[in-house]
Amino acid sequence: MQLLKEYRLLAIIGTAWLFDAMDVAMLSFIMPLIKTEWHLAPAQLGLVGATTSLGMVVGALICGALADRIGRKHVLILTLALFSIGNLLLTVTPNITAFIAVRFLTGIGLGGELPVAATLVADSYQGTKRSKMLVLADSFWAIGWIVASLLAFWVMPVIGWRLTVLITALTILYTLLLRRHLPDTPIEPQTRPSYKTLWRTPVFRKKTLLLGTLWFIVMLTYYGMFLWLPSLLVMRGFSIVHSFSYTLLMSLAQLPGYYLAAYLMGKISRKSVLTIYLSGTIVSALAFSLASSNFAVLMSGAWLSFFDLGAWGTLIALTPSQFPQAIRGTGMGAAQSIGRVGAMIGPYAVGVLLQMKTPLTGIFGSFVVLLLLGIAILTWGIQDVDAQRKEGVSGEAKA
Repeated sequence: MQLLKEYRLLAIIGTAWLFDAMDVAMLSFIMPLIKTEWHLAPAQLGLVGATTSLGMVVGALICGALADRIGRKHVLILTLALFSIGNLLLTVTPNITAFIAVRFLTGIGLGGELPVAATLVADSYQGTKRSKMLVLADSFWAIGWIVASLLAFWVMPVIGWRLTVLITALTILYTLLLRRHLPDTPIEPQTRPSYKTLWRTPVFRKKTLLLGTLWFIVMLTYYGMFLWLPSLLVMRGFSIVHSFSYTLLMSLAQLPGYYLAAYLMGKISRKSVLTIYLSGTIVSALAFSLASSNFAVLMSGAWLSFFDLGAWGTLIALTPSQFPQAIRGTGMGAAQSIGRVGAMIGPYAVGVLLQMKTPLTGIFGSFVVLLLLGIAILTWGIQDVDAQRKEGVSGEAKA
């Protein structure tokens, strides 16, 4: 009975992750269509992605702190409703200006949902169980990409992008289920969690900056690689990267990456798991950039998805457990908001480097240096211990 209860919670939270991923994926499929429909310049199209990422930065900062003040459940429902309403508005946008404005609103919901959902899972479990459940919850991200791929390749060509987005907007109905079945964490008003507490307490400030830097590196390299490599490979003659089979394989390859990470949580430390996955990301990314055949593109791309998203899931497991419950949402939101800045910079930086005629080896050399820096921060800067649930803000401050 207890096991059924645990996995029901995983399914409820994981589905929220699925919807988040589905929205992000759908945007990547829609952007080429609106480029043609509204005759957009590359800079305008780039602004769509940048605005969404900016909304995510704002959402992570605001919603993480709100989750500590008014409860995880209420804020999670709010974020899901926000990006569902955003998608509903997206279906009637008449031009690119309105589209960008709506995407900023949607980004707030998207950016707020992940840290709050992770915080709620972290509150519900302890130790190895907590780490496993966080990785498994994050694995629903891959399922969201698969669902979005099916909609993009099979549904969107028939009914158009607006009606397809309308389907994703129906996720607002899911908030009704959350209201009935989602547990919440009791809030202790006397602790008054805030960003002032986070930044003025040395131990919290150090953890936030180190974890935020690690998130920055992971997000910058992820978005820099996954948004640009397909285009670069098409320029080299590998049109397979725009096929359904390629998209589906890249999404499916993420799942065993997540599941192996969840399994390893009970065998070795989270730092060791993350080090393995970051190292695997380096090797597979280099192989992907040097691929000279369709088979090599598919295999190296699958390994890149396996390791890179597994690293993301492991970092999800590591971050919220570094903060006591009273400021867990604030700490998680702050760390991920720093990471979202990396998500904004990554694709833009690659574009600038390409415009400067930087060779692909130079671009990937930059990624390798950043990932090695991430491994160094992980190895010497971050402790692999859970913040004790019984510790309040004042207790941790004395540590």
